[in-house]
Amino acid sequence: MNCNKEFLLELLTTPSPSSMEMEIQKKWINYVKEFADEVITDNAGNAVGVLNPNAEFKILLAGHCDEIALVVNRIDDGGFLYFDKMGGINPKAAVGMQVTVLGYEKKITGVIGVNAQHHGGLKSDFDLGDLFIDCGYQSKEEAEKEVQIGDLCVYKVNPEILKDRYITGRGLDNRTGLFIVAEVLKRLSEKDINVGVYAASTVNEETNMGGAYFAASGINPTMAIACDVTFATDYPGVNKNKYGDVRLEKGPVLAKGAPINIKMNKLLENAAKKLDINVQYELTPRMTGTDADKMRFTGKGVPIALVSLPLRYMHSPVETASFIDMEQEMELLVTMIENMTGKESLNPLED
Repeated sequence: MNCNKEFLLELLTTPSPSSMEMEIQKKWINYVKEFADEVITDNAGNAVGVLNPNAEFKILLAGHCDEIALVVNRIDDGGFLYFDKMGGINPKAAVGMQVTVLGYEKKITGVIGVNAQHHGGLKSDFDLGDLFIDCGYQSKEEAEKEVQIGDLCVYKVNPEILKDRYITGRGLDNRTGLFIVAEVLKRLSEKDINVGVYAASTVNEETNMGGAYFAASGINPTMAIACDVTFATDYPGVNKNKYGDVRLEKGPVLAKGAPINIKMNKLLENAAKKLDINVQYELTPRMTGTDADKMRFTGKGVPIALVSLPLRYMHSPVETASFIDMEQEMELLVTMIENMTGKESLNPLED
């Protein structure tokens, strides 16, 4: 992979739970400012690197920086922390995990306790309310010196590289997208382009997608592309008849469905042909479930597309993606944008 792998690892080791993205945003800004014409921020917490800001035709690339998390909702008399979810937490994936509690005083290590199988284990229909975090506190009073209601927690997992081809860890959804839009901007900064490019690191996608709405409302783009992840189905136990056939190392995934602008997909497909790379497809008949949905409904309406990275084990501590797919997605977006004139019509009724 030709991109900055060290920067990707830095992003993946930076806690960025939805509603608490400030630390990762500052690192992203510090990286992007070296090649962007300007970097803008807004009151939602979005960060946007811009190239060619005076161009009339504006392309918004959005990768969300937030990750799913746990949020402390109760501390019992023994000092054990109970929690709810901040985003799509899978209770079964949480069992027995180490976590980092982002306390108001400092970061604290804890473990999600598990009832021993000898004592009956977990009931088959358990939910998050049956789980708790043990940080070693002996009382509620001791815990409250470092933790308060509303503090966020993330899985304590370091990213790992598998066979020099895959990367695995927590929060690849969607810090890989955040990484991709930064690298696309970097590569385009070395080219003579005819359009304005706005690479956005958006907040809150895992909870309400409000960051994308703020970003698109402020930028008023001509077109917008969400760069996110989608469900790979190339591992044991997945029903491909129901969920489709999406595989790692088979290329980026384009969405097809009512929300997607057909002419934007054609631009992406033409770029793939020029590069001689494969693209895969997923169906989004009604909504995409990504930042694209919010960007679409800003201003007078924004044409949107969705380009996704295939991802195994979504919303688990061991999400897994391919470096080859990342590289091909970057090249796809760069090639599409560098070949645009800025005069393209996105109206599907016009030739």
